[in-house]
Amino acid sequence: MSQSAVLRAKYLDYCSARVAEVLLGLTADEIYLLAQEAARTASGPLESFSYDEVVRLATARLSEKLSLPAFETWAEAYREDPERFDRELIGLWESELRASPDSGGSGG
Repeated sequence: MSQSAVLRAKYLDYCSARVAEVLLGLTADEIYLLAQEAARTASGPLESFSYDEVVRLATARLSEKLSLPAFETWAEAYREDPERFDRELIGLWESELRASPDSGGSGG
């Protein structure tokens, strides 16, 4: 597995952790309002979406509001202080690498 693939997987893990952290702190009403905002931009009433779509919409809207760093910006900061970021990762990057066709199933 290339170093850039590992870095990209860690970046996605970092972003997922930030979104999950905020999402878990929201009430059901707040999640509904996020989804409602996103549904308006998706050109449809919220009631026409399935539960999975509502969660996806709310998560996408939350991701926009968080202003997560671009990959290049994050990667530069990660290279300067990897330990700072590694303790914030939730482990998704490891499963991502195991699922990658390039990994050969070795687990990284």
